[in-house]
Amino acid sequence: MTDYRPPLRDIRFALSHLVDLPGLQASGSFPNADPDLVFGALDEAGRFITEQIAPLCRTADKTGAKHSPDGTVTTPPGYRQAYKRFVEAGWPAISFPEEWGGGGMPFVVGLALAEMVTSADMSFSLCPMLTYAAVELLVLHGTEEQKATWLPRLVSGEWTGTMLLTESQAGSDVGALTAKAVPAGDGTYRITGTKIFVTWGEHDLTGNIVHAALARTPGAPPGTKGISLFLVPKHLVNPDGSVGERNDLVCVSIEEKVGIHASPTCVLSFGDDAGAVGYLIGEECQGLKYMFVMMNRARLHVGMQGLAVAEKAYQLALAYARERKQGTAFGAPKGTSSPIADHADVRRMLLLMRSQIEAMRGVMYQTAEYGDLAHCHPDPAKRREAADRIAILTPVCKQWGTDLGVELASLGIQVHGGMGYVEETGAPQCWRDARIAPIYEGTNGIQAADLVARKLTIGGGAAAQSLLAEMSGVAAELRGEAALAPIGEALAKAVATLQEAGTHVLGRLAASPNDALAAATPFTQMFGIVAGGWVHGRSALAARREDPEGREAFLQAKIGTARFYAAHVLPKVAGLLGEVTAGAETVFAVPVEALGG
Repeated sequence: MTDYRPPLRDIRFALSHLVDLPGLQASGSFPNADPDLVFGALDEAGRFITEQIAPLCRTADKTGAKHSPDGTVTTPPGYRQAYKRFVEAGWPAISFPEEWGGGGMPFVVGLALAEMVTSADMSFSLCPMLTYAAVELLVLHGTEEQKATWLPRLVSGEWTGTMLLTESQAGSDVGALTAKAVPAGDGTYRITGTKIFVTWGEHDLTGNIVHAALARTPGAPPGTKGISLFLVPKHLVNPDGSVGERNDLVCVSIEEKVGIHASPTCVLSFGDDAGAVGYLIGEECQGLKYMFVMMNRARLHVGMQGLAVAEKAYQLALAYARERKQGTAFGAPKGTSSPIADHADVRRMLLLMRSQIEAMRGVMYQTAEYGDLAHCHPDPAKRREAADRIAILTPVCKQWGTDLGVELASLGIQVHGGMGYVEETGAPQCWRDARIAPIYEGTNGIQAADLVARKLTIGGGAAAQSLLAEMSGVAAELRGEAALAPIGEALAKAVATLQEAGTHVLGRLAASPNDALAAATPFTQMFGIVAGGWVHGRSALAARREDPEGREAFLQAKIGTARFYAAHVLPKVAGLLGEVTAGAETVFAVPVEALGG
């Protein structure tokens, strides 16, 4: 028995109507992007995830990962067997390059697979997620020798990868890190220091773990300009490719967390003896630039976690609302007991969940496709446009998506009523697991600041203007269809308000940066809501084209959900404008000394 069933029809709809799989296949970069092949693979993946991963989630949460004094970490019962089958079935490799043993499918297909794995068990999903980022790093910046040594086994999932940024004294200020990397005279370095909050930094699922660690070389300048990036494996690799001796690093503890209990969050110590052997990636003092390759890919995955956990919370809430009978709904025969799904406020909550989940899925899949197009489109101008759009939308997906994941998981508890506060329903675990996502891979405040300070300014604002113009075009198309015109009207108003807010923020960025930074979080939320309306509008148009006579319930539900989003979610954009334009004066009106009363 599992709490989760992959929403394969919704995923198929998004990949068919919001993503151009045939176009990606035609580029030549993704030979296996044929829609029939993609959908067949995802159907089979859904079956595997339902049978092998989802049943572990509840017991793994209760058991958690266990740390031993010798530094080893034991994962919950069933994880090792499930991960072994996951690798044997080839799922970790689905969207990696064929030359390294991958499946040759686009990143957007890998994100769809990752969504299902995350909904099934977020703790389990974090292990392959970080490996994906490590592969991306090596493909783009590894030497040929490094690629040959590490990529085949990382792509297959036989080995896993991690990111090591955070130190206790540094936190989000990466430039304050103190880990050292000293040249050993043989082309390698010796790494010393301690890293914290290392997701899946130690475990028993694979024979090796490959850490991407930031450290300082001797004489490096202070701050972020003096940081270099190194591959530091748990075990060294022999010339024949076999796993060799243990490197000089150890897991000294794992954290006890609110959620994701089965995901070991580790404190790793390097160099208790001679120093851990590390291999430089790229050039010295360019480490943060390389690490951002991993971080930006991981940030989209983390945004997807908000979507994935919200989907599971929705499935739990919907099943409960259909079964739980209480009171008599308006219009029901007197004396009868109605399912709570028939009560207006519960239906409102369910549609708030469903409509925003579909908005997140559409925006995130579209963003992932931009990542694919940035690599493969034959037209350099289109590659540049796609690169600009994934740059703009990645912080939106991360901030808006993860905040919304927490909000919708909480709403799922509310649908359950008192039972939602009881662990056996599964609803509290969704909230507990989701709560980390707005924090890691760069807190959501950092994402918002990145959007307004770095991404809105791309091309002097031209990249964002181009995206807004496309959204306005969808609104105009909707207004041309009588049945969809209300959606178009709401989207047009929301786009215009976002345009006004963006112009204000860009203007304040130069004149008074704190005004722009104080506006960053509500502005990013606003951007996400409008982008959600954009993909809902496109979905409604697609459903209308496919089913003009309104005979297909699934497609009519797409239109109905878009109508709900237009009426209940898009109006929030107008309410955020005042907060965006308020400036920083009131934010700093109370001196820090007076905050305590």
